[in-house]
This record gives sequence, structure tokens and C-alpha cells, in this order.
Amino acid sequence: MTATDTRFARHLSMQRASAAEREAILANPGFGNYFTDHTTIIDFRVDASGVGGWHDARLEPYGPIALDPAAAVLHYGQEIFEGMKAYRHADGSIWTFRADANAARLNRSAVRLALPQLPEELFLESLSQLVAADQDWIPSGDGESLYLRPFMIATEAFLGVRPAREVSYRVIASPAGNYFGGEVKPVDIWVSRNYARAGRGGTGAAKAGGNYASSLAAQLEAEAHGCKQVLFLDQFNDNAVEELGGMNVFFVFRDGSIVTPALSGTILEGVTRSSVIQLGRDRGLQVSERKITLDEWRDGVAGGEITEVFACGTAAVITPIGQLRDGDEFIGMADAAAGEVTMSIRRQLLGIQTGTVEDTHGWLTRLV
Repeated sequence: MTATDTRFARHLSMQRASAAEREAILANPGFGNYFTDHTTIIDFRVDASGVGGWHDARLEPYGPIALDPAAAVLHYGQEIFEGMKAYRHADGSIWTFRADANAARLNRSAVRLALPQLPEELFLESLSQLVAADQDWIPSGDGESLYLRPFMIATEAFLGVRPAREVSYRVIASPAGNYFGGEVKPVDIWVSRNYARAGRGGTGAAKAGGNYASSLAAQLEAEAHGCKQVLFLDQFNDNAVEELGGMNVFFVFRDGSIVTPALSGTILEGVTRSSVIQLGRDRGLQVSERKITLDEWRDGVAGGEITEVFACGTAAVITPIGQLRDGDEFIGMADAAAGEVTMSIRRQLLGIQTGTVEDTHGWLTRLV
């Protein structure tokens, strides 16, 4: 690979929203509805000698992407992305959470999708440049943040089936409130019996757009049955619990232990997931990564062995799970309250991210 140029050219734009308009948006940002003024971009190209390298790092005005109709991403889905957040601390500084883990996962996804790996220092600089330019877009409400979406797409125009030789890496940002809206309360989950999110040897462990596209039909089925999210099972492994459409799952047992499904190659290794595992162990709790089946979930709730269930991910942080619906069967209570362990870990995690709880693991990276 040729030498990477980490110097960012800055092409600043006029603001896309007035101060008053931005203030109104930040008062009720929702999730993924509005976007900031700029984007960071880095291009990758393989030259005639077969050597590839990153170049032309820049900060540009946010706007449409011009793509050739034959761009590989449009035909073969060569695309990966990450999700992370920037938080403003009490002293005005701006930090992100476990950026090194996101950089590493982006590169694992890149290997699986035959895309080029991005140096970690360039990944971090792309975040810093964007946040420095658009820091006025960070909301100040409790637990609110600036959601960052780094992504990589194959831009080479060709129709042969091979890895693209031209690629674009970009970062966009969006002010973010509570993912499910309003106060934190348990959500109901639909069990998918007709669809699978990923298969053995597939791209389930990568953060690739196709995984999410394949979950949408099941998500629509869940919504049609009054549920917020969908649960995927491994139907060839005793209906082992895998993950939700976009979140990992945890179970709290009566003895205080915590269980989450073991990574199997079909489950995304969530950054929030690994953080919850560490925080649980910090408390002296037994945290296990193992196979857990739908039958164990059903029997554990009915017998009182499983006392809390929650989901976690960057966007929603930690969300308690209320009732699980499997066809005409209901597991758990419709009026279940958020569990004590669930909410305690959520408060600790958000406290670390926002700077009100000590970061004993060095998880925070200052961006501005």
C-alpha cells in the first residue's frame, strides 16, 4: 500500500440551518432525522501496478454523493459501516467512546467484504475533523449525543465480480436523542420464525448494510404485531438466541449472574456488548458468553430464574426488554418494569460516556 496522507483539506460550507432552526432541531432531535453541515471523506485507489493507498483526505459540505450507475456498491453490496457517538462533557470538551474498538471492527468488516483496511489514526482524525467543524450540532439533553456514522463504499464503475479498486470512506453525523423515543421503558420483541439475519460462514460478524437489509422484512412483521424489535434464532441449533435486528441481548439471572449469547460468527461483536460484559465483571458478577435457547428463556422467565432481559447497542445504549411474542405465545409480562441491574449498568455506561462517572478502562477519546 502506498503511503497514507493524513492531512485533511478543509472545504467549509455555509451552515445548512440557521441558529434558530438548529436550536429547534436539537430540542427534539429524534434519531437519524437531521444531519450536520459537513462530511469527512478519504479516497482509496489501486494504481496500474496493483498498489493501493488512501489519499485526498478532506472535510467537505454535506451533500449528495455522485456515483456512476455501475458503481460496485450498487450491484454487489460492497459496503460496511460503524456507529458511534460524540458526547459533550461538562467542561465543554467533546469525547467519543471506545473509538479503537470501532476502528478495529471496521477493519474486520473490511476484510470480510474485501474492502481496504483504514489505518486507525486516519479513522480517528476523520472523526475529530468532522466533530470540530460541527460541534454546535451536539444536543445537551440527558443522554443525548451526536451520532457518528463512518462508512465505506465501493465506487469503482464495473460489472465484473471482483473486489473494487476504487473505494470511498466517509463520516456523517446526526444529533441523537433516545432511540426508541421518550423515557426508557421495556420494549416488546417479536420472534422471527420466517427469516434469518445471517448464516454460518456469512457476513453476520461484519457490520455490513446487507445484514440490516435482510432484517427489514422481519422488522416489518414485528411492527405489524405491535413489537418494537425482532429476535433472530439459530433454527439449526436448538433455536439458540442470536441477536435483535440491531442489538445484542443479555439475561440477568436470579443468582445475579449475567448471560449473553456466545459469538458464533453469525452475531455482531457489539462494542456496547463487550463494555457491558466488562462492567458486569467489574461488579464481581459472573458474566458468561454461552449458548442460550428460546426454551431456556421461556422456562427461565416462567420459573423466576431469569429476572431481567435487556438489549444493547450504540444507538439505543441499553434498553430493557418487556414481553417476547412468539406467534400466539407470550413470554414475560406486558407491564414488566425495567430491571434494577439493567438500569444500573445503563446509568454507569452513560455516566462514563458523558464524563460524570470515572473512566477506569481508558475507553474515552477526546475529539475536541
